[in-house]
Amino acid sequence: MPDISRRQFLLAAAPFPLALAAGGPSSAFAAAADAPFGPAHPFDFERLREMARTLAAEAYVAPEPPVPDMIARIDFDMVQKIRFRADRALMSGASWPFAVRLFHLNKFNTLPVGINLVKGTLAQRVVYSAADFDYGTTGLDKTLPADLGFSGFRVMNGGGVETDWLAFLGASYFRSCGEEGQYGASARGISVDTGLARAEEFPRFTEFWLAEPDPKRPTIVIYALLDGPSLTGAYRFEATRTKGAVMDVRADLFIRDDIERLGIAPLTSMYWYGENERRRATDWRPEIHDSDGLALWTGAGERIWRPLIDPPSVLTNAFFDENPKGFGLMQRDHAFANYQDDGAFYNRRPSIWVEPLTSWGKGAVQLVEIPTVDEIHDNIVAYWTPEKPVEAGDQLTYSYWLYWQDDEPNPPSAIARAVATRIGQGGVPGQPKPGDRHKRKFVIDFAGGTLSQMAPRYDIEPVVNTSRGNVDNAYVVKIVNTDRWRALFDVDTEGRDQIDLRCYLRLDGKALTETWLYQYFPDV
Repeated sequence: MPDISRRQFLLAAAPFPLALAAGGPSSAFAAAADAPFGPAHPFDFERLREMARTLAAEAYVAPEPPVPDMIARIDFDMVQKIRFRADRALMSGASWPFAVRLFHLNKFNTLPVGINLVKGTLAQRVVYSAADFDYGTTGLDKTLPADLGFSGFRVMNGGGVETDWLAFLGASYFRSCGEEGQYGASARGISVDTGLARAEEFPRFTEFWLAEPDPKRPTIVIYALLDGPSLTGAYRFEATRTKGAVMDVRADLFIRDDIERLGIAPLTSMYWYGENERRRATDWRPEIHDSDGLALWTGAGERIWRPLIDPPSVLTNAFFDENPKGFGLMQRDHAFANYQDDGAFYNRRPSIWVEPLTSWGKGAVQLVEIPTVDEIHDNIVAYWTPEKPVEAGDQLTYSYWLYWQDDEPNPPSAIARAVATRIGQGGVPGQPKPGDRHKRKFVIDFAGGTLSQMAPRYDIEPVVNTSRGNVDNAYVVKIVNTDRWRALFDVDTEGRDQIDLRCYLRLDGKALTETWLYQYFPDV
């Protein structure tokens, strides 16, 4: 299952910077001449691949956290007291587009990762020093070992702004902000056995190499070595701060052991409730979620929208496909009025869209939804899993773009998209209500495409399919004083079993909208 403590820590993690000494291959990164670093060593992506390949041929050795008793004391409150020293950031200075600051070990992130800086074909290890921190009144600078290490890093915005736009911290998790500078959903390097009955495996990035940036480009290239019980991996990330952030990802995977469910380009998010699940809205805020739906662009060209839900038990859905064009966990609703949260700013949370750069073959996008009773838990995961069994000795390569933006990078122009889903009591206003409480009304709003240019008309057909029960009272109207259209229909069923629904709008045999999918659990 997802690492639910990650969110709590990232909300208040106190990063710190470190700088290299002048001279040698690292001089371009230096911000403080007295900061320690290791000897230079040759480095390029091919060497990293060989490292991963060699490591996969060896038995996995689980890492041990340094001084675990001491690290366990660095809790949420103590993290707030450990401050970075801004003048010791990597790549800092007016000539660089951004600076890099490093995260301290703590009870939520107990294992150190290697941090290296690369210039040309040479790299140097950044060495931990207590001098890089302001430990405040904690006294930790006098008790922690001299070789403690770091738990991750973050890339700062330029211009001396004390905010970041990219961070790698915890297992293989990383995240970037969107167009409004807000963090939300996260990505992972890989997922293993997510959503199965047994415990999920969490491979981790054990070492990073940060390449010397081009001062004229807001881009950073990051290399990473992944290690876990079932596989190793060599990764290359080219991250650009643009409209939101865009990342070019390459992952070369070397399989140690058979894997039942390998997740490629996994995305992790939080969904508690939205307008489609008002019955679960125990908090005063109207909606609470980092993402409100899974969007799919299939290899055959179909656009699909599946609103997220908070299910009664762990729910896994597979959307089978061949060579998908893209998928993502999206935050389509950006209206502040629908959240009323001026602290977490859920309306500013970015969507994350995955665009394969190569043919991924046959497989499925899988969506895992886990019940939650609070917003602190990451309970949503989406990823691609290949149809072909993943076995020991396999070597796999995947390349893809990650877009951290408000919307999909290539939204459909000819068809409308679902922008809201609401559920209420079934029946017709003004007429006796059905005695059967299982009759529910579904209301879906669509926006965009050719629909937005149409005048009100009454020959647009809602095409609705249900896995059980009967559909009636189905019709489509244009919402007054808007360019949106609304589909309404009732579903009459018995029993507690889930209902699978499918809907799109059609005119003269042609689809006007994406396909809306939903899973409903009767409130019985």
